[in-house]
Amino acid sequence: MKLVAGNSNRALAESISKYLEVPLTNCSVRRFADMEIFVEILENVRGADVFVVQSTSFPTNDHLMELLIIIDALRRASARRVTAVIPYFGYARQDRKPGPRTPISAKLVCNMITRAGADRVLTLDLHAGQIQGFFDIPTDNLYAAPVMVRDVKERYVSENLCVVSPDVGGVVRARGLAKRVDAPLAIVDKRRERPGESEVMNIIGEVTGRDCILIDDIVDSGGTLCNAAEALLEKGAKSVTAYITHGVLSGGAISRITSSKLNELVITDSIQPTRAVEAARNIRVLPIANLLGEAIQRTASEESVSSLFY
Repeated sequence: MKLVAGNSNRALAESISKYLEVPLTNCSVRRFADMEIFVEILENVRGADVFVVQSTSFPTNDHLMELLIIIDALRRASARRVTAVIPYFGYARQDRKPGPRTPISAKLVCNMITRAGADRVLTLDLHAGQIQGFFDIPTDNLYAAPVMVRDVKERYVSENLCVVSPDVGGVVRARGLAKRVDAPLAIVDKRRERPGESEVMNIIGEVTGRDCILIDDIVDSGGTLCNAAEALLEKGAKSVTAYITHGVLSGGAISRITSSKLNELVITDSIQPTRAVEAARNIRVLPIANLLGEAIQRTASEESVSSLFY
C-alpha cells in the first residue's frame, strides 16, 4: 500500500499516514510559470495499491486537476490499483438540473475521475447520496456521524438534548444522529414569503430549555445556520451548537459565525482549516484522519468498511 498526497489538505494526509504507519510517497506536485500543473512520482509504484488523498475544495478547479493528473501519473507508472480518497467532494451540490439548460456538474466530475484511471473512490458525507451512482466504479461514502456522536456524548447530557435539522432536506441525516444520542428531533422550516424579503423561520418540534444540536453536511456562507440558531433561541432553546462535516466557509462566513448566537460550530478537517478558522472563538475542528485511515486499511486488505458507518 502507498499513500500519495496532493496539495489540498497535506495536514490530513500526514495524519492518515501517521495512523496507518505508512510514509507518504515521495511525489512532486508543482506548477509551471503559466500555472499548468505538473506531477512527478519520485519512487517506484509498479504493482502497488495506491491511495491518493485530495479534497476538491477551494480552489476547487486547481485541486480537481491535481487529482486527475496524479491519477494519470500513477496509472502510467503501472500502479496496480488507484483509489481516489476525496474527503470533500467539490461540485456535489450540482447533482441535478435545477432548471432548463443547466449542467449536472457532479456527474461530469465523476466521469472525469473515472476516465483519468481511478479504480475506486472513497469519500465522506456526500451532499447527495445518489452521486455514488454517478460513478461506474466502486464508491464508498463514509459518514462523520460516529465521530460526531462520540463528541456530543462527551459534552452533553442526552436528557436535555434536541437534534435539529436546519431544513426539510436534512431530516434523514438529523434523525440518524437523534437516534444515536437518544434525543428528540426538531426541524427548521424556512420560507421566503416574497422575493427580496427575509426568510420566515418556523420551528417544528419542542426546543424550549434544550441544548440544540444543528446537524448538516456543508456550511458555506453560514447565513442559514446563524438564522436557524437565532430562531431556535427565540423559541426558548437553552443553547445552539452546530455539527457540520465540511467547513467550506466562503466569503464572510467566519465573521458571521463568530458574531452570531451560535454557542459553537464544530467542523471536521475534511477541508484544511484556514488560520482564520483556527483563530475563531467559537469554531472547533474534529479530526477525521483515524476514520479515513481505518477505511483505507480495510480497503487495502479487502475487509468490510460498512461497520465504520455505525
